[in-house]
Amino acid sequence: MVMKKLILLFLTLFTLLLFNFTHAQTSGGKISGSVLDETKKPLDGATVILLTAKDSAQVSTQLARPDGSFAFPNLKDNTYLIMATYVGYKNYRSEQVVVSEQKAVSLSPFNLLPSGKALNEVSVTAQRSYIQQKIDRTVVNVGALISNTGANALEVLEKTPGVQVDADGNITFKGKSGVLVMIDDKPTYLSAANLATYLRSLPASALDQIELMDNPPAKYDAAGNAGVINIKTKKNTIRGFHAVVSADYAQGFYGRSNESINMNYRIDKVNLFANLSYNENRTFRRLEIDRTYLDANGNATSSLKDISYFRPTSHSTDIKAGIDFFASPKTTWGVVFTGDISPDHDNSPVYSLLYGKNGELDSTINTQNKSKDSFNSKGINVNYTHKFDSLGRELTFDLDYINDRSNSNQLFVNNTFLPDGTLTNSTTLSDNLPATINIYSAKADYSHPLKGKAKLEAGVKSSYVNTDNAANYFNVIDGVSTIDYNSTNRFLYKENINAAYVNFNKDFGRFSLQTGLRVENTNGNGHQLGNAEKADSSFINHYTNLFPTAYFSYHLDTAGHNVLVLSYGRRIGRPNYGSLNPFTFFVDEFTYFSGNPFLKPQFTDNYKLAYSFKSLFTVAVAYDYTTDVQGETIHRNGDIFLSTTGNIGQQKNLDFSVNTNLQPAKWWSVNLYAEVYNNTYQGPFYDGYLNQSKTTFAANGNNQFTISKTWSAELSGFYDGGGTYGQFVTLPKGMLNAAIQKKILNNKGSIKLNMRDIFHTFSPSGTITNITDANATFHNFVDTRVATLAFTYSFGKTTNVPQKRETGGADSEQGRAH
Repeated sequence: MVMKKLILLFLTLFTLLLFNFTHAQTSGGKISGSVLDETKKPLDGATVILLTAKDSAQVSTQLARPDGSFAFPNLKDNTYLIMATYVGYKNYRSEQVVVSEQKAVSLSPFNLLPSGKALNEVSVTAQRSYIQQKIDRTVVNVGALISNTGANALEVLEKTPGVQVDADGNITFKGKSGVLVMIDDKPTYLSAANLATYLRSLPASALDQIELMDNPPAKYDAAGNAGVINIKTKKNTIRGFHAVVSADYAQGFYGRSNESINMNYRIDKVNLFANLSYNENRTFRRLEIDRTYLDANGNATSSLKDISYFRPTSHSTDIKAGIDFFASPKTTWGVVFTGDISPDHDNSPVYSLLYGKNGELDSTINTQNKSKDSFNSKGINVNYTHKFDSLGRELTFDLDYINDRSNSNQLFVNNTFLPDGTLTNSTTLSDNLPATINIYSAKADYSHPLKGKAKLEAGVKSSYVNTDNAANYFNVIDGVSTIDYNSTNRFLYKENINAAYVNFNKDFGRFSLQTGLRVENTNGNGHQLGNAEKADSSFINHYTNLFPTAYFSYHLDTAGHNVLVLSYGRRIGRPNYGSLNPFTFFVDEFTYFSGNPFLKPQFTDNYKLAYSFKSLFTVAVAYDYTTDVQGETIHRNGDIFLSTTGNIGQQKNLDFSVNTNLQPAKWWSVNLYAEVYNNTYQGPFYDGYLNQSKTTFAANGNNQFTISKTWSAELSGFYDGGGTYGQFVTLPKGMLNAAIQKKILNNKGSIKLNMRDIFHTFSPSGTITNITDANATFHNFVDTRVATLAFTYSFGKTTNVPQKRETGGADSEQGRAH
């Protein structure tokens, strides 16, 4: 009933808005034009400001459309000025524009020149909007929030509208898990745990934009049922030498630091670039899990309280370096090398308290967990771009190779005590968990403009992945280690995916169409090797699927201020490689994890209707239906909780969202995002049936304050009302952040102070449902209240050149590694 009322309310409001904007437009004068770069190409998203000539008072602001055009309608007779700004380009100020008798005025294109070239300019600093809306994605400009200073990529995502991050670093988007996270249009090929580790090591200073695509076009891999989050790193477009260095120190429960340098050198036909960063991070987390065991009548028979402490210390070094060779004005070759070295160690004691039926203490188990881990990744990309003409006909290809190696050495010492402190049992277990993954990928894309504002795109891709995961367990007695054959195993997995797509888009006046079709063929082969006590096993998977996408856009008025967008897309969520490993892994005395070789891929159909007014206001309703939902499931095996990834059944997600950009004053700008979504899970579940549904409210907002030419400040935060994710039901959580910035050294440097989670309200907690004859809750105390002091300085020449395309063809495989 609640969701039906929300739908009825949305339709009513939408009808009123449609009637208002299509029938209640006031007549008036109009100024239109376009913003182009020095090569006559449109500057999509350029900021265009309309001012009165008399006192330079701001009348209206908008972002240029993808074709660079803009229009200010319904103007009174007056004399105006127009200012256009775009990052990396000189600000432009027009001559006086006179509107008389409320007639339309069409201006010649504004040609913005890169910084460093003379142009009729004004002393205004250009800054991109925090949020930009496009037909198939939402773009978040990371640098627009000064509170991102000193943060890492995972913390930036945490503040991104519609994105939620839990205490383990798992990422959901608009209430859905299974999102594909990409870096510069390339997948990370990492498990959820390793992805979280990598994003924590990636400083926000290296990030440029985050693209949110809940329904990606056919050009992108179909993987990721919740859509795609594409993190774009900074790329210099500077002739000569240019560099940006940054360093920060943060203090939370423990201290941490980040240092990075971004360099670029362009001379003649060669462009060299490198991004290097070093991160030293030590954090703290306290996790409490309470379990109550029940009899057949639902009465408590015993209970268990687990208290775990995590103090991981990591040292991460990341590098991205490459060379572009401009063989001719139309042909470019490039090579990009990426590397990550991340050793870490942890001492994570677990205290388990067992209670009897009446709440009396039965025994205590103290587990000392010590681990020493390493993760090393290296990759190389070879890319080629050829532009056949100036109309946009283009051919590109990418070859990728990625090698990831990880290793973990752990020692578990379990001591059991009676309530009086008497030691009754002591066991020692050690393990060695090496893993290797090799990824090979090749893809080619072709773009061909057609007459009548149309374009045809097509491409092919093939990838091959092989993984090798070993789990070597040893029982240690009197210092002597013997192999535990019951737990020791080795798992090999190979997978080949072949894909092809075609995409077509065309403008028909006010109406725009973009439609595409992608086909993907998947071939997987898993082999669990046997040992002295256990036989081997294997499985094979083959399947081919079609993935259509479609976007329909309609401008309700001639100025293009009021836009409707209707979209549909189909997605797939393939199992992570490690989730297919059928063996059982030790977590603690009462918790184990097991893989599932019978996991099936999940499929999602996404439907969305959105309305936007200029770049100021967007409202959308989306519905997603997923079959064979993959998710973490927990069931009992005696007193042990066994966690595995399973196919739960079906998921229905209904989402209503609103995003708005406001400017209450010249010195104050606001972005607000809010959504209400309902998640429903239904399907057979072990010995019962899962039927769980919850409606959730979530909001995200930030305030930017311009105090003076050199001082600025920010106040931001988010709230998540808690939701349901399969078996898990989470409680509300949120945080408030504040930051202040001072520009120094002729605006080439800045000092920033940022305070994250001021009131320490981010504490992910909740319940675990549908466990046979048991109840369970969890509560996290996370080290999120952190103060950061950062310094940034840029030096070198500042003459821009056209930006190079994103490279990389290894799209979805990396997000599924291990």
